[in-house]
Amino acid sequence: MARNTAGYGLTALRIFLGVFFLFEGLGKWQWIADSGPLVSQLSGWAEQAPASSRWYLDAIAIPFAPVFARLVMLGEITLGFALAAGFRVRLAAILGFLMVLNFHFASGRLFQYAFLTNGYGLPVLGGLLALAIGGAKLPWNLRG
Repeated sequence: MARNTAGYGLTALRIFLGVFFLFEGLGKWQWIADSGPLVSQLSGWAEQAPASSRWYLDAIAIPFAPVFARLVMLGEITLGFALAAGFRVRLAAILGFLMVLNFHFASGRLFQYAFLTNGYGLPVLGGLLALAIGGAKLPWNLRG
């Protein structure tokens, strides 16, 4: 019987990305009480962002930062748990992909050469895309 080495490789990716997102979210726990750090980060991005990102930041992200601060923190923790536990991996990976893509769009980095060398960019997006495509029925998945 052949071993499912690709499945074990994706399982390792799933667990490592899960731990990554879990600790990214836990590092933002203070955002529940104070959205100031997120507002500061978004305002800094707005100063250097291209026009499309600047519009998004000024019209949507900064005005709704108190809501987004909590959603980002909870989203990263939930994504981390889902990936680490193997629960609804494909759905979690798709939502995580969109969340990470949103951050890169908002920061304006998506349109810069530095995006290609940023460790939070292509490696994370590529890993999430791989899990969105092949994350079902992996070894040690709880469900999907």
